[in-house]
Amino acid sequence: MRNDQLHSLPKLRQVRSRLRSNMTPAEKELWGLLRKRRLGSCKFRRQHSIGNYIVDFYCASEKLVIEVDGSVHDTPEAIANDKVRDETLQNLGYKVVRIRNSEVFAQPEQILQRISATFKQL
Repeated sequence: MRNDQLHSLPKLRQVRSRLRSNMTPAEKELWGLLRKRRLGSCKFRRQHSIGNYIVDFYCASEKLVIEVDGSVHDTPEAIANDKVRDETLQNLGYKVVRIRNSEVFAQPEQILQRISATFKQL
């Protein structure tokens, strides 16, 4: 599948819009830290689709996906699904960073450092 066929598929437009309107508190908090090129002058999108997946945050210039996970990701089924999702995205050339909801509130500076550490070296 070509790269231009992977992003923002029209069939997922309504779902993406609904997810943007109903972000979790942790997603809202992290969005406040990432939006308007506040981190390394990188542009992030929220609730962006790549193939059939909708990722929480995406930075095209870094090919970086950020997922914010709560307790619903702790079940064996969710762990297995997340592993397949991460491997699929990584095989397409994307870096995936998973962050726990609690980390967003307790350690925002460390989270930003962890994200920045994935950026390409200039």
